[in-house]
Amino acid sequence: MAASRTVAKNAPAERAGNTMPLYVWEGTDKRGVKMKGEQQAKNTNMLRAELRRLGITPTVVKPKPKPLFGAAGKKISARDIAIFSRQIATMMKSGVPLVQSLEIIGNGQKNVRMKNLVESVRTDIEGGSSIYEAMCKHPIYFDELYRNLVRAGESAGVLETVLDTIATYKENLETLKGKIKKALFYPAMTIVVAILVSSVMLIYVVPQFEDVFKNFGAELPAFTQMIVAASRFLVSWWWLMLFVVGGVLISFFFAYKRSANFRHTLDKLILKVPVIGLIMHNSAIARFSRTLAVTFRAGVPLVEALESVAGATGNAVYEKAVWRIRDDVSVGYPVNMAMKQANLFPHMVIQMAAIGEEAGALDSMLFKVAEFYEQEVNNSVDALTSLLEPLIMVIIGVLVGSMVVGMYLPIFKLAATIG
Repeated sequence: MAASRTVAKNAPAERAGNTMPLYVWEGTDKRGVKMKGEQQAKNTNMLRAELRRLGITPTVVKPKPKPLFGAAGKKISARDIAIFSRQIATMMKSGVPLVQSLEIIGNGQKNVRMKNLVESVRTDIEGGSSIYEAMCKHPIYFDELYRNLVRAGESAGVLETVLDTIATYKENLETLKGKIKKALFYPAMTIVVAILVSSVMLIYVVPQFEDVFKNFGAELPAFTQMIVAASRFLVSWWWLMLFVVGGVLISFFFAYKRSANFRHTLDKLILKVPVIGLIMHNSAIARFSRTLAVTFRAGVPLVEALESVAGATGNAVYEKAVWRIRDDVSVGYPVNMAMKQANLFPHMVIQMAAIGEEAGALDSMLFKVAEFYEQEVNNSVDALTSLLEPLIMVIIGVLVGSMVVGMYLPIFKLAATIG
């Protein structure tokens, strides 16, 4: 019986970009070995002819069926772009040509949207566009900072080095974002769990006790009456509570996305929250320092680099401050003096920037600042996690314990009366 083997997806065929349909095929070669694969072609007849030219007798050629679910692929995340950056940087540093690197990366993508994005960039470059011009067509995925760094790398002839720098920057940034999300996750989960436990108690447990209390014929303690009233309200108006909570959340996110003033006010308040505010301060300084260091080292002019850095700080207050720094630098102020006028940066950061400017090594000093504050974020998040884990148990214990005590108070009172 003939052996069976699989042919690579991209068997030789006339390249026509990513607009041709994809076909799956099966066939046998001259030795009778069964073969199969998938390949783009204009139509089935042209694919059959191409396979015969390669010495393969096709038995089945049909369009590749699309999956019923997830055909469009999942959303492209910032981590996907970080991984893509590392892949292309590694291949180009290994000497693989840009177009071939993109083709290999594209064929290896499981996410359909990411695959289409890589294929689109590759097709544009094959058509004569630079990688900067190709990425400009996808500003959602390749932000202004990313594009400026690529443009600087192309202009200086060090694209592979800049891509490696971008990959490292993206990886560090995603790690930092993960730490921030971890820091905010625990307080949020504390609130959610407390609300869920309280709701379950009020909707299902308290009404059972209320039926028992009716037979006592005595006036309930004030604390118990308050819990019973809250239970009755929640049982009768739970749908209204859901509507109000949903409306508040939707309004909040809508205002945060659309209103710059609301976003600035909220971010300013967050910076004043104990522990969380310090983490956000350190995170913004770390992102500012690393982003400015990366762009400046890549050869982007300082004023233009500051324009890209503003949106990368992750906080509206720091974003506004960076724009002010940019305006001051554009009229001749040193970076350290402009940072001092912003009244946000610690003395150490300003001094490091001043030393870097005097020594002509601003990027190196900013990298050191970024590393220091990233470590500070790591330490703060670990400390916050250790603090909140027992705190969550205490909060839930107090809530549940208070309701249990409130429900048993009438029983204790009745027992005291009988005694």
